[in-house]
Amino acid sequence: MPRKPNPTPPAADITAAPAPSTSGVPRLFSVIRALTAVQAEGGRVTQLARAVGLTQATTHRLLQSLVAEGMAEQDERTKLYRLSVDFFALAAQAGNPGDLRSLCRPVLLRLCASLGDSIFLLVRSGFDAVCLDRSEGPFPIRSFTGDIGGRIALGVGQGSLAILAFLPEAEREEVIRFNLARLRDYGVYDEVYLRTEIERVRQNGYAGRNTGLLEGMAGVAVPICDREGRAVAALSVGTIADRLNGDRMPTVVELLKREAAAIGPKIHPFDATLRRPSQSLASTPGGQRIPAPG
Repeated sequence: MPRKPNPTPPAADITAAPAPSTSGVPRLFSVIRALTAVQAEGGRVTQLARAVGLTQATTHRLLQSLVAEGMAEQDERTKLYRLSVDFFALAAQAGNPGDLRSLCRPVLLRLCASLGDSIFLLVRSGFDAVCLDRSEGPFPIRSFTGDIGGRIALGVGQGSLAILAFLPEAEREEVIRFNLARLRDYGVYDEVYLRTEIERVRQNGYAGRNTGLLEGMAGVAVPICDREGRAVAALSVGTIADRLNGDRMPTVVELLKREAAAIGPKIHPFDATLRRPSQSLASTPGGQRIPAPG
């Protein structure tokens, strides 16, 4: 007796192939977050597995996937895992495309128009502060940094003092020890005076004098702090002493603080401008070449 062909299954019994599972993606990102938490010292598989609530085998597999993609690395000697430099480079490329100089340019123009004085943007560069940008006011002034690209030892002038005062304590002490001999060249700085000024700036939230080391000049500056509260730059006003008297100083300080507070959260932590300020000075915002400082 011939066999009957199998009947076609009812439509309800025909199922599509399952979509690829994405359950590994949340697990992978949980491992990345766990690595972030132990980035300084590195983490072992057992430690990371405990942190993310996965088995050691699963955690090890996910870590090896990150290593294979260049996003993590394992120390051959200690066997500890860390996020790689390539991971941070990728984050930097995906971050805020505007560097600090571009971010602050409208601020400088706005403050210059509001106050009628020269405005400076200074950034830290090792033991120095570098003038990253400036907007010229109507009054002829002199400054320690001079034009864009000029540099001065941290602690000299209001802008660099504002940065120094709000560095983490260990970094601040290192800068003080290194720069003290340099600051003495200005003839008015000793360690007691410098530390007194730093404490005053920390208490007030700004560095300001209606008379400065440059005769007839005055200045006031506030730090620009990143998301971690670390000073990376400063907004500074430079003007003639008569324009920064006791009545006007609070208004100027308030304007500077407001602008600095708005800039801080927008700072890209991997902005190359903050790591290598001099490289960002190849041209002005308008494209004009800036000569290297002598």
